[in-house]
Amino acid sequence: MWEKLTARPLKPSTLAMDGISKKTMEEHYKLYQGYVNKTNEIMEKLGSVDLKTANQVYSDLRALKVDLTFAIGGVKNHEIYFEHLGGKGGKPAGKLLQAIEHDFGSFDQWAADLKASGIAARGWVWLAYDRDWKRFFNYIGDAQNTFPVWNATPILALDTYEHAYFIDYAVNRGGYIDAFLKNLDWDEVKKSFEALHL
Repeated sequence: MWEKLTARPLKPSTLAMDGISKKTMEEHYKLYQGYVNKTNEIMEKLGSVDLKTANQVYSDLRALKVDLTFAIGGVKNHEIYFEHLGGKGGKPAGKLLQAIEHDFGSFDQWAADLKASGIAARGWVWLAYDRDWKRFFNYIGDAQNTFPVWNATPILALDTYEHAYFIDYAVNRGGYIDAFLKNLDWDEVKKSFEALHL
């Protein structure tokens, strides 16, 4: 039985950031709420879909399940993104910083790779721990549901769709990524890092 999702509220600190406006965050949050609503709608429809009509060319089941990956991706990606904003930026500390330095050479090299990945991505960048490679890597995604990597768990998400920055930066995506880094809440990222139980 499906238990309906509810949109998580924005932290107050995300509405008072330096370089990412309250207006951007409020509009961005509405898109996230839409993903929550569509996930619930699709899951409800899946409860009564005729499984006997399943077909790889077209069927209601296929259409619903494919679109579900986009909706759920929109929910999960935005929840990571919003949760890890509203901080003071800078660098993390302790084991998280050590892991980043080990896997990227230095914190600055990680930040440079994240920014370049963000300029190269069409939709998302994730700092994720790859359990097969036993290391962190900045993965890109061109949509909510493209290029997921099995056994890689994201601990930080950077939204690079235009809606995340166009109000504040127009086409200057690099300026937005600088602001994103300046407003990271490393305490929240650390919680995600610790949940990996490495």
